Amino acid sequence: MADNKQPQLNGAYYGPAIPPPAQPRYSHHRSRSCCSCLFGFLWKLVVALIVLAGLAVLIFYLVVQPRSFKFYVTEANLTKFDYTNNTLHYNMVLNFTARNPNKKLSIYYDNVEARAFYEGERFANVDVKAQFRQYKKSSNPMSGVFSGQNLLLLNNDQASEFNKDKNVGVYDIYVKLYFRIRFRLGDLISGDYKPKVKCHLKVPLTSNNTTATFTPLVPTKCDVDFY
Repeated sequence: MADNKQPQLNGAYYGPAIPPPAQPRYSHHRSRSCCSCLFGFLWKLVVALIVLAGLAVLIFYLVVQPRSFKFYVTEANLTKFDYTNNTLHYNMVLNFTARNPNKKLSIYYDNVEARAFYEGERFANVDVKAQFRQYKKSSNPMSGVFSGQNLLLLNNDQASEFNKDKNVGVYDIYVKLYFRIRFRLGDLISGDYKPKVKCHLKVPLTSNNTTATFTPLVPTKCDVDFY
């Protein structure tokens, strides 16, 4: 009878079974790294844009060399300035000069309005110039005639200052000019700006029998502010 025994395995040891490869585990480190990279890119982009904008502004100023326009009071004639019964009677003529010192910019002016103040109280307003264009390196004259009467309520201190000015014969008058302007460079025209021109004057009273006017050797320069 044949022997049906199974062959015996040899005694060799093949080691433990190899476990299946572990599945990769994702962490939040990669997400945080991506956010950091994005933030760094955006920051560099912002810095680059700021630098480019600064260079553009610098180049514009070097090429155009913009300068603020200037206003002067060249002459004033005050023939009446009486205050009685809370009413101011006045007659005054002011001559102004607007100067554009720019070599490459011209200026468009809308209507120019002047308002006159005494002791902080407004007593008159007039139009001194219709809209116009001021060319490069040019000056334009304008004139305002303040004449009439207006209710003016001065307190005791203000009335006392008026009497002092009356005795001296020189009045402290404050004038503001209001208008809109636009700058033109070649075919490019800017948006509207609203400067305020402030002129602080000490105007002597002249009578109808004299020809004296307030004509300073150096024109009175007005302050120019943008709002």
